[in-house]
Amino acid sequence: MNYRSVFRPGLYAGQVVVVTGAGSGIGRCTAHELAALGAHVVLVGRKPEKIEAVAAELREDGGAASCAPCDIRDEDAVKAMVAGVVAAHGRIHGLVNNAGGQFPSQLADISAKGWQAVLATNLTGGFLVARECYVQSMRRNGGAIVNMLADMWHGMPGMGHSGAARAGMLNFTETAACEWAPVRVNAVAPGWIASSGMDTYPEAMKPLIRGLARHVPAARLGTESEVSAAIVFLLSEAAAFVSGACLRIDGGAPNARRHWQMAGGAPAPQYDGFHRARTPRVLEE
Repeated sequence: MNYRSVFRPGLYAGQVVVVTGAGSGIGRCTAHELAALGAHVVLVGRKPEKIEAVAAELREDGGAASCAPCDIRDEDAVKAMVAGVVAAHGRIHGLVNNAGGQFPSQLADISAKGWQAVLATNLTGGFLVARECYVQSMRRNGGAIVNMLADMWHGMPGMGHSGAARAGMLNFTETAACEWAPVRVNAVAPGWIASSGMDTYPEAMKPLIRGLARHVPAARLGTESEVSAAIVFLLSEAAAFVSGACLRIDGGAPNARRHWQMAGGAPAPQYDGFHRARTPRVLEE
């Protein structure tokens, strides 16, 4: 089986696309779709064994990939990583700024160290990678960047550190779209996506995770490939006049209101083109 993308074959032939956080979840899925469309995908992650495993999958499926282990929170490491990619491939056509992570906690219980750790991963690290891709390649050659946000509209109770970081990334996206033009800089904001990240949360969150679909007008969770498709579009020539935008992929969840009874019935149809997708364990229990 191969990735069942909705985009035309060879769309990214001859292009080099960097994907951070490529060792699992949405990053892994996006890397697969880009490789299936002809891109050489540079997989970036902190753990070499995870991105090497994904690279092996891509090659097994006939795609081209290389690995660039890097802690995106380390400025010097990011500079060296991007320099290595440019030296190896000549330029960077696209960046999927996907790496991130957080832990559940109420604001009153978040320490300064915990707050800074989440901001470093979800905001500062993304800025560093985008800046270096721009300075070392895209400023001369052009390109496109897609930043990862989240459904942080109207606040993010229980994960305020991540909400603050993602809101900051939105403003960074809008600013970079102006300062770095004609390089295009956009963002995606996934809602509740059935991804491997759901299995990283503590036992106490499992009932909450299983009940999330009840709060979504689409009456279901999203798929990794629904997020990947949005990213691939924003990187593509079809989005040549799109910059500074944020595309929500959330089934309408931020539009739900307490006073409004959901219609119920069958969930909205879903798209799942990722042939290696796996249902999170927490949703199977």
